[in-house]
Amino acid sequence: MMIGPANIAAGSQSIAQFAAILSGRVQRVVVDRTGLTGNFDIDLTWTPDQIPQGPAAQPPPGAPPLPPIDPNGPSIFTAVQEQLGLKLESARGPVDVVVIDSVQHPTED
Repeated sequence: MMIGPANIAAGSQSIAQFAAILSGRVQRVVVDRTGLTGNFDIDLTWTPDQIPQGPAAQPPPGAPPLPPIDPNGPSIFTAVQEQLGLKLESARGPVDVVVIDSVQHPTED
């Protein structure tokens, strides 16, 4: 799996796994409602809202260079529909939330 600032390339991923990856990219919870089963090879390229700068725009040492970002390319929402035939629809609904009431340093044994 390769996830860059403007692309996702993954082999043998379930749609639920892909939805989890998309959640991080769109900063919202993405829920799989496709009903599709099995694993899929996914290749998605889009233009991010902000072009990454600095260290975030560089691949880790020894990794291949990131593909160039097309400033005139589609948004991630358009890319999902045009390139994968899926549609991201905004909806309101319940989501799981973790609430941390307090935090303490561990005590020495």
